[in-house]
Amino acid sequence: MMQEQIHLKLEEVLNNIDRVVSGKREVAELSIVALLAGGHVLLEDVPGVGKTVLVKALAKSIGATFKRIQFTPDLLPSDVTGISIFNAKEQEFIFRPGPIMGHIILADEINRTSPKTQSALLEGMEEASVTIDGETRKLEQPFFVMATQNPIEHEGTYPLPEAQLDRFLLKLKMGYPTVEEEMEVLRRAGSYSPLQELQPVLRLEELLQLQAEVKDVVVDDKVKAYIIDLAHRTRNDLRIYLGVSPRGSIALMKAAQAYALLRSRDYVLPDDIQYLAPFVFGHRLILQPEAQYSAENAAFILQDILSTTSVPVKRVAT
Repeated sequence: MMQEQIHLKLEEVLNNIDRVVSGKREVAELSIVALLAGGHVLLEDVPGVGKTVLVKALAKSIGATFKRIQFTPDLLPSDVTGISIFNAKEQEFIFRPGPIMGHIILADEINRTSPKTQSALLEGMEEASVTIDGETRKLEQPFFVMATQNPIEHEGTYPLPEAQLDRFLLKLKMGYPTVEEEMEVLRRAGSYSPLQELQPVLRLEELLQLQAEVKDVVVDDKVKAYIIDLAHRTRNDLRIYLGVSPRGSIALMKAAQAYALLRSRDYVLPDDIQYLAPFVFGHRLILQPEAQYSAENAAFILQDILSTTSVPVKRVAT
């Protein structure tokens, strides 16, 4: 697909989302970046800011099946993956697929369910397959999970361990709308819902093609060295207990390739790395106790690392 065609197609998807989610262009763009890179998104924010609507709009825009899983403390792994039920009449087991068997999955309040159930979803995210009754079943492609968690309520929750947080390509926050944006939300709420009228503007086959093209986006060795330098800085910073792993470095490179494609480029710029690093690295850091209780959070420390790390200045196009 030509670069101009790619840009127009993805712009149509973004415009579709803009019609139903006011003022969240950056979150929509980064969600598409994760989708193009074959990754997943953890969306941490308070209820009622449009998370569900955003995911539904994305699914409708690409003609994908949308499934929602409301995570609760009593949810079982089989409620996510599906279960085999014995049919007495036919004398055989019939598999009934769970909600994970879809293209776009909203895992709502993932931190409210038990670690065992969380693992059922995380296996699918990592392996693109799930194991049910000893049988491995492949998931549909494309497969994209947007998991949400409420950062305010902690009672009765099961925070995701750091090793599982690492499965998410990006961690995003939507934030409250501005006055103008909230006025637009109220106008829309008082009339018809534009979500019902959204039509697909990108076919699933085209999306799979774009995911393949992401891998062909050029990442110069100097840019790779810049990613490695940033990762090593997180591992050697005294304020950080556990820095970014090599998987985090790979995640940043893949996200940058997808972002470059979204920007109609076939090469990655150092600017792409600087922009995406907080979203990719932030949730992968474990701070020292003294840093956790000071004014320095992961975002502050990352910005400090970014501002003091030398940037390759030579243009990397080939």
